[in-house]
Amino acid sequence: MKKIVIFASGSGTNAENIIKYFDSNESGTVVAVFTNNASAKVIERASKYEVPAEIFSKEELNKGDVLQKINEIQPDLIVLAGFLLKFPEDIIAYYPDKIINIHPALLPKYGGKGMYGMNIHKSIVENKEKETGISIHYVNENYDEGNIIFQKSIVLSGEETPETVADKIHELEQKYFPSVIAELLG
Repeated sequence: MKKIVIFASGSGTNAENIIKYFDSNESGTVVAVFTNNASAKVIERASKYEVPAEIFSKEELNKGDVLQKINEIQPDLIVLAGFLLKFPEDIIAYYPDKIINIHPALLPKYGGKGMYGMNIHKSIVENKEKETGISIHYVNENYDEGNIIFQKSIVLSGEETPETVADKIHELEQKYFPSVIAELLG
């Protein structure tokens, strides 16, 4: 069975959804969750499914300690699901085309440093965008610039608030992220 490692920094709803999906899908299994936030809710969500959580500091991420732990696991795919730190180039180089991220906008729009979560949704509403969506892409050395694997868009009514946009994007993430991961695993 193919091994998936998830990186998350926050509540972990996407991580939990992926873990649940692969509990009943034979193409892969989530073997670990890595987080840079010792109080992240993703730790609790992972423990419900007996998925171990690795907590690390930004320093450990950037000096190779996290790469060493990943290498012990030898994952087939590394999934960033709400992971907010810039992913280190040493891990990207070691796992080319095996690291993916989900972004809550239609890249290349609203990508880059500082563009995450409500920052994106507020910008979309302020700019009166007619549509938005999700992008799943490979991770490279630049924020949100890796090759796009999958996009799904939704039409906005013009009456949206950042909160309603966030809710609609979350629905798309929950619906499509696990199945795209399964396709990548083959």
